[in-house]
Amino acid sequence: MVRREMGKTGEKVSALGFGCMRLPTLDSGIDIPEATRMLRHAIDNGVDYVDTAWGYHNGQSEPFVGEALKDGYREKVNLATKLPSWLIKSHEDMDHYLNEQLKRLQTDVIDFYLLHALNGRFWDNLVKNNVFDFMDRAKRSGRIKHIGFSFHDTLETFKKIVDAYDWEFCQIQYNFLDTDYQAGTDGLNYAAEREMGVIVMEPLRGGKLVRRIPADVRKIWDLAPQKRSPVEWALRWVWNDPAVGVVLSGMSSMEQVEQNLEIAGAALPNSLTSQELSLIARVREIYISRIKINCTACGYCMPCPNNVAIPDSFEVYNDAAMFDDVEGARRSYSNFFKPENRASMCVECGRCEELCPQKIPIIEKLKEVAALLE
Repeated sequence: MVRREMGKTGEKVSALGFGCMRLPTLDSGIDIPEATRMLRHAIDNGVDYVDTAWGYHNGQSEPFVGEALKDGYREKVNLATKLPSWLIKSHEDMDHYLNEQLKRLQTDVIDFYLLHALNGRFWDNLVKNNVFDFMDRAKRSGRIKHIGFSFHDTLETFKKIVDAYDWEFCQIQYNFLDTDYQAGTDGLNYAAEREMGVIVMEPLRGGKLVRRIPADVRKIWDLAPQKRSPVEWALRWVWNDPAVGVVLSGMSSMEQVEQNLEIAGAALPNSLTSQELSLIARVREIYISRIKINCTACGYCMPCPNNVAIPDSFEVYNDAAMFDDVEGARRSYSNFFKPENRASMCVECGRCEELCPQKIPIIEKLKEVAALLE
């Protein structure tokens, strides 16, 4: 297993991290025997970064990890979990959740502790409740070793948070398609310049980059002299950047564990040729050309007076087109959008169109979203 440096933490960690958010399941929840077998097999083969969180698998992930890391496995790994930022109502809540997590994970110390899924709203609330004091005390008390945050918002907000504290590491969504999305490449470099370790999540964009490959994309992959699977191309692209430390994969089967372990064996920075990078750039261009609505998710159109989730609706609609997966987009839309937030609730007031920097005909596009996804 290739090991990579994690910035000012001083740690060298496995290039591949095991994300415990998409474990195999049964009707009762996590398939504990199979998930344990997968996790321990990964550790036996060099994975030493295990990532979980309070809410994963409806709260079952942390207790599972605590049990799975028995029999000497806890000593072999860097254990990561996250403060549930959205549940924090007071300063005392932070200590409450951390202490509960230590119990769930059956450990005295969490090696990498993150403030989970930070955006502007969660961050402002944490600052209001003096998160800085909490982080300093948690480190001094020995309950956590390294402090960082995971992130889902704009580049501007990312830089604001990075500059607010002496962070040791961060976790961002990053893949060859999302170079200008959320923190993106600029955010990755901004963190690296400050000697922060960088953990990458969603390197396969939740599987969308590898699950259903459009024919025009497959033609490009087939042009490569060195034949690789879409999974390997996507992972190798992320690992090619020397600023990246760990790449997390939420593995759901032993087959995925074995595949990722094999690919991680070549997870060296600057290992792709200029020809290979050009090939990946062509694939990215094809995906982007399939986008139907040029929405940058800037949020100027929000809040909608009638509570329509405008940027989120456009994102799902674009995913349907980019990945040739209308049925998957419909499932996401049905599962994650409340009826009162759906595109068909638009009353055509026009406020959003006046505010949109991209001059998108939002009213007409929402009708298209409703026709396809509802």
